[in-house]
Amino acid sequence: MPQWRTNTPFANLTDPALSSAITALDTALDAAVSDYDRYQVTKHDQQQTVPAATVEQMLQHMAGLSDQLRTLHAYVYQFVSTNSRDDVAQAKQSELRSRMVRLSQLSTRLTAWAGCLDVATLASQSSYIQTHRFMLEEAGRRALHQMSPEAEALASELNVSGGGAWSRFHSTVTSQLSVRYDERDQPMSAIRAMAYDADGESRRAAYDAEITAWKTQATPLAMALNAIKGEVNTLAKRRGYAQALDISLADNRMDRATLDAMLGAAHDAFPLFRRYLQAKARRLQAGTALPWYDLFAPVAAESRSWSFSEASAFVVEQFSAYSPRMGAFAQRAISDGWIDAEPRHGKVDGAFCMGLQRDESRVLMNYKPSIGSIMTLAHELGHAYHNLNLAGQTPLNRDTPMTLAETASIFCETLAQNAALAHADANGKIEILESSLQRSTQVVVDITSRYLFESRVFEQRQHRELSADELCALMLQAQRETYGDGLAEATLHPYMWAVKGHYYSTGRSFYNYPYMFGQLFGQGLYALYLDNPSAFTSRYDTLLSSTGTADAATLARTMGIDITQRTFWEGSLAVIAEEVRQFEAVIDA
Repeated sequence: MPQWRTNTPFANLTDPALSSAITALDTALDAAVSDYDRYQVTKHDQQQTVPAATVEQMLQHMAGLSDQLRTLHAYVYQFVSTNSRDDVAQAKQSELRSRMVRLSQLSTRLTAWAGCLDVATLASQSSYIQTHRFMLEEAGRRALHQMSPEAEALASELNVSGGGAWSRFHSTVTSQLSVRYDERDQPMSAIRAMAYDADGESRRAAYDAEITAWKTQATPLAMALNAIKGEVNTLAKRRGYAQALDISLADNRMDRATLDAMLGAAHDAFPLFRRYLQAKARRLQAGTALPWYDLFAPVAAESRSWSFSEASAFVVEQFSAYSPRMGAFAQRAISDGWIDAEPRHGKVDGAFCMGLQRDESRVLMNYKPSIGSIMTLAHELGHAYHNLNLAGQTPLNRDTPMTLAETASIFCETLAQNAALAHADANGKIEILESSLQRSTQVVVDITSRYLFESRVFEQRQHRELSADELCALMLQAQRETYGDGLAEATLHPYMWAVKGHYYSTGRSFYNYPYMFGQLFGQGLYALYLDNPSAFTSRYDTLLSSTGTADAATLARTMGIDITQRTFWEGSLAVIAEEVRQFEAVIDA
């Protein structure tokens, strides 16, 4: 099973060229700081008249630094992510962390400065500035919501011992929480993993033990959540935002009309997902509504075993059927050692894709000989294909928001899934459809419950702190509104607010609805592809190359899509509706 090659762009972690590259980064950082000081790149009370050549120089500093640091971080992280005991890699990562802080400080200054520039006039004087016009105008809008440089610096420093500390508190408490199960103490992560166990009694017992354990930590975790949401509310007000949601929408380059259209279509589709949950309950003989602890229960034996070579050949075949360019790219990634698939001690769990240099990416996964791992491989290679299309952009024009980051990965996963379905037997179809619908239910139904919960917490936290019992009540209310009669009400999970670390961040509120956008946008694009394959591929590549240069609605319009209207989102959900129909058919056959 493959491990990725780590001999490019450096031979290894002790390669003198790596040390030289870090030294060169430091030199470039010093030069940038010097120029930013000289040209007063910071917030000003009035519009500044600045030569286009000076603005070009400041942008080029940021572009070069971003590119250098991206490659260095990705190279070192290859070692960190595959061997947590590699002390040399950990030390190198620590070295780079301080450089990332310096770059972040420069980025904050550039954003503040952009708000004082006449970007339209500068763009007319410089093709380089015109290329980065969207980035500068977006920075200018953000600058309108910056406090004074001194206040922003203070907020950043206080976060370390304020909201940031409460976030670390949540992480520490939950990672060290011990659960009494099967007559011994076990970590919470092991108990939650029991949700995937094949034995129903084990799943239920683990769920009961989990709920009991969360009760013991509910009060301190409620304190943490209150502190974080209170800090976000305070800073949002000081920065001139009406509510925390406005910050999230800006970060994701979305408007409220798009969010409302998507959530409205999702709400209308809840009965569809409840049909899936009820069909799964029938399969498991769990009654008319599915218990919470059976949400992730397996419903079919794995249909066949897939070696990695078989899986990679299958993915290349499906990508090639879509387009020779995508197929050749997937083969290149496999042949050139971009993929680390072998599970081993010290390697991080899960899967991810990261850009390394130019059009090269690196993919990590923990391969299992199952159809699920094929979908993961296709998904992560989709991210790599997105990076390929972004490679022609400047470093500052590659920054893709979370909403659009899943565009290619979901599309590519759907390609592989539909091909697998077409060749599967009845048991294989159940396995594939269940995996897909399980994920879609989380991304549409559960994500909506999280959005509703977080919205209400933010609103009520403006007036006072909320007790653990009140947080539980809000969580149950959100789950009832979304899952409805698809889940057995007596088994709902009141402590999901304690489980999900996404709630405990001052820098990224509403870490939920962007997942739904990514999935439904990717599936909606797949539906467009099916309507007219020959006209789709080149337009799609152009879209992928542009995700850092426009907002979501503008990019969607290039594909003839209006994401501010429900029609598009309903079309995406229709793809899931067909999966539900197929699932019911094989379950009830």
